[in-house]
Amino acid sequence: MLRLLLASNNRGKLVEIKDLLKDLDVDLVMPSQLGLTLKVKETGQSYAENSALKGQAFAQSTGLLTLADDSGLEVEALQGLPGIRSARFAPQPDATDADRRAYLLQQLQTKPHPWLAKFCCVVALVSPDGFTDFAQGECPGEIISQERGHFGFGYDPIFFIPSLGKTMAELSMAEKNQISHRARAIKSIIPLLVDRLSE
Repeated sequence: MLRLLLASNNRGKLVEIKDLLKDLDVDLVMPSQLGLTLKVKETGQSYAENSALKGQAFAQSTGLLTLADDSGLEVEALQGLPGIRSARFAPQPDATDADRRAYLLQQLQTKPHPWLAKFCCVVALVSPDGFTDFAQGECPGEIISQERGHFGFGYDPIFFIPSLGKTMAELSMAEKNQISHRARAIKSIIPLLVDRLSE
């Protein structure tokens, strides 16, 4: 079984991606499981640049094939913000997910409804020799002011999907992995991952 490193210690991501890769002969591990503490500055100007920065840093540090992602929420009424700054959107330095959701809703108070939005994700599959493959995914929806659901993380409780009548945080893992931005990006990278596994 090939060990595949996830360039994140986010347990929510690990659970989602493990489920998506369950049919492959890979052991998906987080840096913390390897005793690795590596801070990568996300200085890129796009999701692709940030995912590549993270993937290349972790692949070179460990010698392992690495899967990295960068994702964000883009809100039409805010001209695409918070975008690549989604995890750093709230002004306080140690902001929690709840802080970020509250700050986003504060920015939207004077904007007319509906608050159309989309989640975007780019994943990078990086080999230790620096070769990088990319795939991307999107999930359209809208922002609502009332939090709903207890699953997921980040902006999920206020991201409503009209076609399902649920927020992202109300979806089961199976439902989320059918329609989420990350699921679509991971599914698109799987054929390239299979090629790497067969080398």
